[in-house]
Amino acid sequence: MLLTPKNLYSYPKFWPHKKGLVPAPLLPMSRKEMDKLGWDSCDIIIVTGDAYVDHPSFGMAIIGRLLESQGFRVGIISQPDWHSADDFRKLGKPNLFFAVASGNMDSMVNHYTAEKRPRSDDAYTAGAVAGKRPDRATTVYTQRAKEAYKGIPVIIGGIEASLRRIAQYDHWSQTIRRSILPDSKADLLLFGNAERAVVEVAHRAAAGEDIKKMTDIRGTAFMRQGIPDGWTVLDSSEIDAEKSLDHPQKDPYADTSAKDEQGCGDKNSQTKSNKIDPNQGAVQVVDFDHRIKGLKRETTVIRIPSFEQVAKDRYLYAHTSRVFHLETNPGNARALVQRHCERDVWLNPPPIPLSMQEFDSVFELPYTRKPHSAYGKLKIPAFDMIRYSINIMRGCFGGCTFCSITEHEGRIIQSRSEDSVIREIETIRDTDENFKGNISDLGGPTANMYRLQCKDEKIESACRRLSCVYPGICPNLGTDHKPLTKLYKRARQLKGVKRVFIASGLRYDLAVRDPEYVKELVTHHVGGRLKIAPEHTEDNTLSKMMKPGIGSYHQFKTLFERYSKQAGKEQYLIPYFISSHPGTSDKDMLNLALWLKRNDFKPDQVQAFIPTPMAIASAMYHSELNPLKKITRYSEAVKTPRSGQQRKLHKAFLRYHDPENWDVLRQALKQMGRGDLIGNSDQCLVPYSRVGSTSKSKPSRKRNNDFHHRISTKKTRKIKKN
Repeated sequence: MLLTPKNLYSYPKFWPHKKGLVPAPLLPMSRKEMDKLGWDSCDIIIVTGDAYVDHPSFGMAIIGRLLESQGFRVGIISQPDWHSADDFRKLGKPNLFFAVASGNMDSMVNHYTAEKRPRSDDAYTAGAVAGKRPDRATTVYTQRAKEAYKGIPVIIGGIEASLRRIAQYDHWSQTIRRSILPDSKADLLLFGNAERAVVEVAHRAAAGEDIKKMTDIRGTAFMRQGIPDGWTVLDSSEIDAEKSLDHPQKDPYADTSAKDEQGCGDKNSQTKSNKIDPNQGAVQVVDFDHRIKGLKRETTVIRIPSFEQVAKDRYLYAHTSRVFHLETNPGNARALVQRHCERDVWLNPPPIPLSMQEFDSVFELPYTRKPHSAYGKLKIPAFDMIRYSINIMRGCFGGCTFCSITEHEGRIIQSRSEDSVIREIETIRDTDENFKGNISDLGGPTANMYRLQCKDEKIESACRRLSCVYPGICPNLGTDHKPLTKLYKRARQLKGVKRVFIASGLRYDLAVRDPEYVKELVTHHVGGRLKIAPEHTEDNTLSKMMKPGIGSYHQFKTLFERYSKQAGKEQYLIPYFISSHPGTSDKDMLNLALWLKRNDFKPDQVQAFIPTPMAIASAMYHSELNPLKKITRYSEAVKTPRSGQQRKLHKAFLRYHDPENWDVLRQALKQMGRGDLIGNSDQCLVPYSRVGSTSKSKPSRKRNNDFHHRISTKKTRKIKKN
């Protein structure tokens, strides 16, 4: 597993199709379409929980077109009926394997709100119809694919598989669930952005290699029995404990020893040894206190506590989360292994990010940028939202604990070249008859991390920081926005382009480092409102989120208002906030509500914290410990809003202006000893009563059917009226 990977396009095309294979107008979803292409079979069949949209913002399109460019015939089974295996047979038996994903969203997040209520629509389905995919879709689809054609390998990937690659807390069942690998019985799991892995798997499978024996590919996970010969095991299953001064304290976040070779994770049966374990062949189990210097990373594996252990012990769960996140840098990550009863889930190190040239090539494959014709005139809301948006980067080094981007895409930013982005805009302009001259977004997970990277590759390779910008911006991080500013200017000056908007979330603590960037953004790329995400105002909560203090927001606000005024524009910042995040107290939410009132913000919708699998904040939620620090039996307790009543109160604080919340807030304020905030003066949060109230607060408007919560102010309402 070298850090200088094989180029994505250096493989010879799959030999049966070297000649005459041209890109399909759309990847086929039926035998009739296959017949038109002259195909007797598909080499690879992608099964997805989304409607098939041939656009580079959709995972099935990227993977499908990439494999097609390698010479493979690729079919799509979109949103199959999972109640039987019939739909999984409609394209015939794949020659190589099924590739299964739940879609662009985790199926449980897609189906349920933070309060576990079923959602009424699905943005990734034609007609926005809910219920077109099952709960835990990756597992269900995999089982049906194996039922359809016994013996055909199934590989899984996408966000749902990525976030469930080890044992994880599951919010919907409120249990610790096993890795998705033993549950689904998949032959191989590809995590993260899987271009490198899927191309290598496809070519090696085409050469006749058994997928179950492909154990050396970065960015993959699989089941195995025991540790292979020649590996050194660094066991982390003992958390920190108080030791006497004459006994060195162990560090479980590097290399500790505790080997569980007996049964299914009985911690009491574990043995410690820094000698070769006779049950493991030539495998060394290394005690941290006597660890060997100069261990080779490529033959070192860290054993994290087993599924059975983390399911029973919240301290071990928090510890495992910490170890997992400290082993996510492709430059220094080691393999991880986690026992699941008699077998191990083995995780290879993360994939090496794509080079700029490779990234350009992936996004310039022959996408039609349209939904499959099978959907007719039915609208697919997710497509409508991103139709004229362009992905310029991926990854995020922010490390926000509640966010899943880092676990999936990694912390290292992958950026496209300026020329590639411009070519995509020109393609939209020249080929889409409905294009009116407006690009809705140039962005990605974060709008302004384009081409930002560590100043030194050696430092980057050795770094184990969870965030490059918390608790402050790392001095080794390049924060020059000039390449992005140049891209914005060039894009807006293109013939036929009227406006280029920035809709992706902005990292304002980085933006203030480059006032020229803020000026370009505010002057030319804001459509009246710009969304940013302070998430909270209180340091207590922000420290659990790994978000900057509210002072950074005020610095950005000053620049935003200055440049808006210079441009002669009336524009407003729309800040987003989260309720009920782990570590948030009632007092924190009260202070946030008072800040909102002072700044005249009246949120129409609020985002309640949802514990997504494997996020650090989810580990806080479940364990009520803080994995941002070493875990001991004396670790800091993280009080977490868990009850429905408290979560309801925290949402009510964010929507303090809604009369429906006033009774709840009055009762809470009295219990908190803040009855002085009940009244009809401007200093009060809620009025005495609804009857005869002189409060200026009005009931909120009905929720708009979009993908982001909105925050309205009196000024933005004025804009709407005008």
